[in-house]
Amino acid sequence: MRHSTTRRNVLRGTAATAALAVTAAATTGAAHAVPQGAGPNIGILLYDGYSLLDPTGPAEVLSRLPDATVTMIAEKRGAVRTDTGDVAVVAERSIAEVDRLDVLVVPGAGDRGTVGAMNNEALLRWIRQIHRHTQWTTSVCTGSIVLAAAGLLDGRQATTYWASAEYLRSTFDVTYLPQRYVRSGKIITAAGVSAGLDMALYLASLIADDDTAKAIQLAVEYDPQPPFDSGNAADASPQLKERALQLLAASQV
Repeated sequence: MRHSTTRRNVLRGTAATAALAVTAAATTGAAHAVPQGAGPNIGILLYDGYSLLDPTGPAEVLSRLPDATVTMIAEKRGAVRTDTGDVAVVAERSIAEVDRLDVLVVPGAGDRGTVGAMNNEALLRWIRQIHRHTQWTTSVCTGSIVLAAAGLLDGRQATTYWASAEYLRSTFDVTYLPQRYVRSGKIITAAGVSAGLDMALYLASLIADDDTAKAIQLAVEYDPQPPFDSGNAADASPQLKERALQLLAASQV
């Protein structure tokens, strides 16, 4: 069942964007056709206000799969801006041009972006249509809320951004699991932002094999050793959680 909501009640915060020095100019006119390889055809949905690492992290991993094709897709071709408004990624295809994918990735967003996506019937209808034929349908961060709004998570287990967990659990027929990624049938949901990398590596192992996924992990040198042990909400103090959400809110437009 689909649910509409407002910006006020959807969630307290969303995933932070990564400090990636990536900018893209808007395209004009017709974009070139994206050739499909012999490997999986992977589409990553962009919508206004997404968090930067949510689509680009999985793209970095999944584009290394042998013969894979990774395409950024949005309602319209062109540049789509992140939740901070500082960075844009170019969508080479519109949703009207794509009716089949092997893999769909739905990123999360700031409050504005998540609310906009989950109340955008054109996007939800397209997600449902694509999901009917995918091998894998995936999300990162609050992208799971968008999948839930499309009715794809009814009766399933899923994860999401830690500050959105209660909203996901109380608003939809979803069992929330506080894990980096959760598989439920052909749907794989990831927790906040950086968890999209973990999900993508797991997905790579399912599409190819463990050795290929391990090689991709080494190829992109994904060996996280953060300077602080503060990335797990289960171990964070209330004060740190509040500070995190304040920083997110202040950075978003």
